[in-house]
Amino acid sequence: MITRDELQALASGAVFARDYDFRVSAFGDGECTVDVPFQPGLERPGGVVGGPAFMAAADVAMWLAILTRLGAGDGSVTASLNTAFLGAARKESFSCTARVLKLGRRLIHGVAECVTADGRLLTHHTVTYMRPEHSAPTR
Repeated sequence: MITRDELQALASGAVFARDYDFRVSAFGDGECTVDVPFQPGLERPGGVVGGPAFMAAADVAMWLAILTRLGAGDGSVTASLNTAFLGAARKESFSCTARVLKLGRRLIHGVAECVTADGRLLTHHTVTYMRPEHSAPTR
C-alpha cells in the first residue's frame, strides 16, 4: 500500500505539478485530496484564481487516487479532462478531491471537485486515464 509520504513525494517531484505546491491532505482506496495554497501567480486579471490551477489540481488528485489502487509504479496517463467552472476563488486556497469511479483494463474513469475551505464548490471535473499497454491483462 502506498503512503501519504510517497504520494506527497510524487506530487512534489513531478515537474508538471511543482509550481502549484500541492499538499496531500487525505487519501484512501481510490481517493485523494490535495490542498492548493493560494499564490499570487495563480491569479488571472480581475483577481480570481485561473482555471489551469483547478485543472492541474484535479489531474494530480486523480493521478494520486489511481496510485492508491495501482501503486507508485503505475504509468497511467490522462486521456481526457472535462471541467465545469461553478464558482470563483479570490485570493484563497482551495482543495480538490478525486475519486476513481471505474478501474477498467484499459481506461480509468473518475470525478474530482475543487472546493474552498468553507466547502463552497468551485469546479467539477470528469477525468479519464488510459492505462499503459503492458498493465492490461493479456488473453
